[in-house]
Amino acid sequence: MSSSRACPPTTSRRWSRSSCPSQRAPSPRRTRLTRPWPADAPALMRSRYDAYAALDRQWLLDTWHPSTRPAALELDPATKWLGLDVKDHRVVDDTHAEVEFVARFRSGGGRAQRLHERSRFVKEGGRWYYVDGDVR
Repeated sequence: MSSSRACPPTTSRRWSRSSCPSQRAPSPRRTRLTRPWPADAPALMRSRYDAYAALDRQWLLDTWHPSTRPAALELDPATKWLGLDVKDHRVVDDTHAEVEFVARFRSGGGRAQRLHERSRFVKEGGRWYYVDGDVR
């Protein structure tokens, strides 16, 4: 995430794009944001949420562990991401962590929905990667 943004999501466990004008999703034509590699699993979770909202396929694939990474990823520009709430973070050991979150979104003008997941992360080569998750 660019350091020039006025209110980065990592300053709070709960935030909404609509409450921070500088973090509204860019046009779908913009596909790559400049981001430092997140220092821990919760920061990676927040950056991945940002990437879904910004339609940044490449960041999502780059931060997905190769053992579970899909060959391709299609994102729906009609999906609007409304907010992220990181509920829990558990360090399993030096190279494994879990993050429980609830992400709110709306698809194609329909009703708002919630994605509640406990995600697993692994640290390799000094970098955290998303591995997989269990939807709750």
